[in-house]
Amino acid sequence: MKPFDSFLASMMEGYIAYRKGLGYKTAGLQSSLRHFDLYVKASASHWDAFTPLFFVRFRESLRQEPSAVNCIMHDIRRFFQFIIRQGIMEDNPLKYIPPLKVPLFIPFVFSEKGIEGFLFHAREGIRKRSAYFLKDLSVYCALSLMARCGLRISEPLHLLLSHFLPKEGCIYIKNTKFRKDRLIPIPKALTRQITNYLSVRRTLIQNDTNPYLFYGNDNRHIAREAIIRGFHRAVKRCDLYTPRKSVGNVIFGSPTPHSLRHSFAINTLKHIKARGASPQDSLPVLAAYMGHTKYRDTAVYLKVIDAQARTALFHVSTLREDL
Repeated sequence: MKPFDSFLASMMEGYIAYRKGLGYKTAGLQSSLRHFDLYVKASASHWDAFTPLFFVRFRESLRQEPSAVNCIMHDIRRFFQFIIRQGIMEDNPLKYIPPLKVPLFIPFVFSEKGIEGFLFHAREGIRKRSAYFLKDLSVYCALSLMARCGLRISEPLHLLLSHFLPKEGCIYIKNTKFRKDRLIPIPKALTRQITNYLSVRRTLIQNDTNPYLFYGNDNRHIAREAIIRGFHRAVKRCDLYTPRKSVGNVIFGSPTPHSLRHSFAINTLKHIKARGASPQDSLPVLAAYMGHTKYRDTAVYLKVIDAQARTALFHVSTLREDL
């Protein structure tokens, strides 16, 4: 952890240790406190400076998206609650500072046809040279899991060989976001694809001791950056890229690896509705499959428009902006 430099350093370190002790991940918290620590040090501030106006000016100094600024302020508000519990302050100076208004964000969504085209180009992008073939094949299999099963990018990275259960047609996802394990079924074609990948791996790698499902250097898993690069190469090849664009109070997102997870959820709910079933009633099952701890996280997808409607809205918004 990068050390803090302001007079609050020891309390910030104590707060991070406290959160870790409760089982929370603290990378985002450390980043938020670091922003505040630098501002406090640069302004040579002490306890008597911590008025609401001080925090409003600190917020104005942050050159980030409103949603990111709100997250930073939320972390700092909680830090001051920790200070209050230590008996150092009596009242939270951030108590009456409202969050910034966040623009409506519409994520990029792949249609089902778009997913097929994306995976086709991801497969076609596998380089045949021996130095790249196995790693590129690993990237393709990881992207396939993300697209077909809605996995987060971190989840295929940390899969072990023992987490792939071909006889059961399942994968075991261990200790991911929210420290939640889950066993999920995967499509039969994807089971065969991963089985074939492992057969190729056994042929190419003698005395393979790498425990991870998707092969990386030095007995490590495949690099996150490799998956990101593979994703963007495939998006570019299938001509689906659209830039991030702000129109009024609406932001249209560009394609990112997480778009595969959004698209899986939205297309699944669309299928359920097309069969005459209730998407609302299906939320508990979809939430468990995707590893959401709260149904409301999955319910968000009920409000997200599908790929065709998003594209139409994007074109209409762009046209209005040009008038």
